[in-house]
Amino acid sequence: MERNINIITDLDGKRFVLINDIRFKGKRSEWKDVELYLKEYIGEFYEIEETCDKVFISKDFPDEYANSKSRIALKGAVSKAKANAALAIPEIVQIACNRRYSENVKQKHEKDAKYGWYRYDVRFALPVYSDKTGEVERYNIYIAVMLVRHSEDNMKYLYDIISIKKETSSPLES
Repeated sequence: MERNINIITDLDGKRFVLINDIRFKGKRSEWKDVELYLKEYIGEFYEIEETCDKVFISKDFPDEYANSKSRIALKGAVSKAKANAALAIPEIVQIACNRRYSENVKQKHEKDAKYGWYRYDVRFALPVYSDKTGEVERYNIYIAVMLVRHSEDNMKYLYDIISIKKETSSPLES
C-alpha cells in the first residue's frame, strides 16, 4: 500500500493530515474501489496520540464507510474528500482530538456499541490541481468527525468519518 501522507501542524498549532495524492474522484462508481482499499486495514489498530486510545479496524468498517446513508448523501468535492481520506486512515486516527462521549441509543448497536460512542475532531487536506498546468496550486483543508464505537468486548472500533466540511479559512498555497 504505497501512500504519500504527511502530518502537518498549522500556524495555530493544530494538526492535520496532508494527503498528497488523489486516488479517487468520488464518483459513485468508485466507492466499491474505496471499500476494497479500506479492507486492507482490517485487523490493524492505530493509537490516538492525544488519549492513547487504541482504535481497531473491524471487518464492518469498509462497508459502513463506503455505503452509509451519510456517505450516499455526499456530493461533489466533499464526496471526493471522503473517498480520498480513506488513504490516510492511520494518520487520521493518530491526530484525532477533542474526544466526546455519547451513550448508545439505537437498538441495532446494542452489542457493537454497548459502551457508547466517541467522537473526535479530525482535519485533512487534499491538493487542488491547476487545469492549465496540472501542478498543485493549493490544498483545501477539510474538518470532519471520526466516529468510534466502544463494543461489548470493551474495545474501540473505527466506525466512520462523518460531517465532512471544507474549512472556511484560507487554503494552503503550495
